[in-house]
Amino acid sequence: MAWICLLFAGLLEIVWAVAMKQSEGFTRLAPTLITLAGMIASFWLLAVAMRSLPLGTAYTIWTGIGAVGAFVVGIVFLGEQVSAIRIGAALLIVSGLVLMKLASS
Repeated sequence: MAWICLLFAGLLEIVWAVAMKQSEGFTRLAPTLITLAGMIASFWLLAVAMRSLPLGTAYTIWTGIGAVGAFVVGIVFLGEQVSAIRIGAALLIVSGLVLMKLASS
């Protein structure tokens, strides 16, 4: 159950990061409200997951899901730059997430 909470916390981190970008510096109401609701829900699910997962593992996985997810959303939906170096960096993050998961088993 903790891993499911952590997965959804990470997915909500992507939601609030994208909404924050869309809020244009918190000048647009709807994206600002989505950002705040996403943050609260994401932090709450992270806290629930941390009841049984180690801090380092939970926080690393949470931030990694958010970072890589926001990277992918930026490229696919927002037209952000794609380069070999950026893709390599994302792959390194994913590799770290896999190693962190394996180390916590």
